[in-house]
Amino acid sequence: MTGDRPAGAPAPAHVPAKGEIVRDLLRERVGRVMDHEDGCVQLRPLGGGVEWDADPADLEPVAVSAALREHVADLNWQSTNLS
Repeated sequence: MTGDRPAGAPAPAHVPAKGEIVRDLLRERVGRVMDHEDGCVQLRPLGGGVEWDADPADLEPVAVSAALREHVADLNWQSTNLS
């Protein structure tokens, strides 16, 4: 049984919950889910900053350890390149 979806249609994307850490595969960025609006997920970088919108289909969950590793790498890059 396929429910309301036509046969062969892709399953709907998982919409992450507020507070969840995800990777935006399209932009190659990691962020925390801040909200949902008009079918988009609003993300904010882990270290703070400007939010961006992403399609739930472009997101994948990220383990906390991987998210922290990427955040530390970003902070290190900023400290050496923005001085």
